[in-house]
Amino acid sequence: GQTRPRLLIILSLQKNMYKNVKRNIMDGAAADIEAAAGQNWRWYLLALAILLLDQLSKHWMQAHFFEYERLTVLPMFDLTLVYNTGAAWSFLSDAGGWQRWLFATISFVVSAVLVVWIYRLPVSQKLLACSLTCILGGAVGNLVDRVLLGKVVDFFSVYYSGWYFPAFNVADSAITIGAVLMLVDIFSSGQRELQHD
Repeated sequence: GQTRPRLLIILSLQKNMYKNVKRNIMDGAAADIEAAAGQNWRWYLLALAILLLDQLSKHWMQAHFFEYERLTVLPMFDLTLVYNTGAAWSFLSDAGGWQRWLFATISFVVSAVLVVWIYRLPVSQKLLACSLTCILGGAVGNLVDRVLLGKVVDFFSVYYSGWYFPAFNVADSAITIGAVLMLVDIFSSGQRELQHD
């Protein structure tokens, strides 16, 4: 007759222990996020710096260059003012105007995701944070162009022996650097996991 009460007591203890463990895990996760947020705000300053550099360089180019005007800076590298109504490498540039809001919406969603991602990122993941920050600054830089101008201002021109790479800007450069850093982070993380195994 005493077996059932004992069983109920054991089940009750297990239930309470599960609740305590769950609470500790949630509190620990919340503490980690709060600790990260206390330091990760600095990455937003870097994103802001990228955005300002991008916008200032675009304003300077528009103030001093006519469209398609070209200035040779180095062999295989020119400054030239061009406008891109499409995505990277002029994708959908002749679509008729609707692509402006499509790409603006995509840029806004991606930027919002990156802001949250950086906020919740562990402090130790500095390389990933740097890559996400570069992408964020670049994405917002081109987003500003699309919303205000309906097109993106490009001015870096790289070429070789008659072959021209599509013109790009500071924002594009930041996004590319961020993507490369992310690949490096993924590769290095994979290497560390293999070493642990």
